[in-house]
Amino acid sequence: MVRQVPAVSDNWAVSDNWAVARAILLAVAAPYLAAANFAQGAEPEPAKLHANTLAAFDRYVKLTEARNAEELKRGTNLLWIDELPPAERAEAYAALKRGEVEMKKLETRDGGKEIACPAGIIHHWAGVVFIPGAKLGDVLGMLEDYDHHSVYYGPDEERSKIESRDGDHFRVFLRFRRHKVITVVLNTEHDIQYFHDGPALAHSRSSAVRIAEVENAGKSGEREKPPGEDGGFLWRMETWWRMEERDGGVYVQSEVASLTRDIPVVLKWLIEPFVTSVPKETLSATLVATRKAVQTRMSKH
Repeated sequence: MVRQVPAVSDNWAVSDNWAVARAILLAVAAPYLAAANFAQGAEPEPAKLHANTLAAFDRYVKLTEARNAEELKRGTNLLWIDELPPAERAEAYAALKRGEVEMKKLETRDGGKEIACPAGIIHHWAGVVFIPGAKLGDVLGMLEDYDHHSVYYGPDEERSKIESRDGDHFRVFLRFRRHKVITVVLNTEHDIQYFHDGPALAHSRSSAVRIAEVENAGKSGEREKPPGEDGGFLWRMETWWRMEERDGGVYVQSEVASLTRDIPVVLKWLIEPFVTSVPKETLSATLVATRKAVQTRMSKH
């Protein structure tokens, strides 16, 4: 068999084709290699919070705030389960009495239209829990005891401190640790206002005014990343609490709207569980911990 030796010009063609193929392979593989490195502890590319992303979330919150204000002004049927058909509502109340948490995924629309959030995801959940035997004052006393929230809500809340208080107005520092495939630590500051709507009714409004992701948490090289230029696991968080004393206890409802980064396709397997499931799971766990903390405090008095 005679072997053909390519001409010099053909050698260059082969070399060029391999170079192109190699460049394509590297371009395709690079995101996956980055994802693998991230899974081993390396940092992903920062996700920048853009002005149009924030504007969309601000619009969403404004409309959600208006709906909450309207419902509170009405003064009746204050829990989301009150809007259910009679049979479903009865079952939801029965579930609450059994110690379950009733959760619902919400969506605020603008004139019936979805509010698009470019490069971001808006998560919106509401949950209700029932605390038998409690009084409204018991619940408010625990919720306002922010200096001990790290005890009540640990280990998800590592540190908690009241930075300032003026009557029912609080400024609070909370350090969160969230784990779901990956671990994220956040230093946050919250502006919180409580409102007493009647002998058996109260609500509060909480806004996270600063959220900073912590790098190398608990180590000598610990530092905060610039807010809005981080992993994008939590950029904004707005919370509405409602408390209603009746039926021999207190119903506690918490509604949370939060903003996270959109999920890059190549990191979807790694980031999606954190970004999409943590908001619901965290809210449910918060309500369970709230009930437990109130009951523990009641048992000591």
